[in-house]
Amino acid sequence: MGCIFVEFVVNGCTLRALINMRLIQRFIFKLQRSLILNVNPSSFLFICIFQVNVPKTRRTYCKKCKKHQPHKVTQYKKGKDSLYAQGKRRYDRKQSGYGGQTKPIFRKKAKTTKKIVLRLECVEPNCRSKRMLAIKRCKHFELGGDKKRKGQVIQF
Repeated sequence: MGCIFVEFVVNGCTLRALINMRLIQRFIFKLQRSLILNVNPSSFLFICIFQVNVPKTRRTYCKKCKKHQPHKVTQYKKGKDSLYAQGKRRYDRKQSGYGGQTKPIFRKKAKTTKKIVLRLECVEPNCRSKRMLAIKRCKHFELGGDKKRKGQVIQF
């Protein structure tokens, strides 16, 4: 899933780090032991950003070609709702005339993220078949961003 950007604010002092998710517990424990023995952990402010970076091309199986081919990757976007779908026609008919709002409007939104859906298109000129691939939820999604390199300096 990537790394977590963590920002600690302790007594007005800001500490920033980009760390692997597996190392977060060990990092917090060491930080508590070495730096701030007398401060309780509830005074920390955590800002965690889950970043996902996906390359613009992916070599994967194509059902139409029946072999692995390079695919162009784009992010799926929902199309415009049709005015002529049965549910929309029924809703519009019920809403027309006097009487105000007839159906409940959903307001109890719980999720803060959406599931990312990738649209894979075969680059073979005779094929061009498309398929969808759902990946996990994430707050920040990037398509074809810069790759992370080991030992590189992180700039804020």
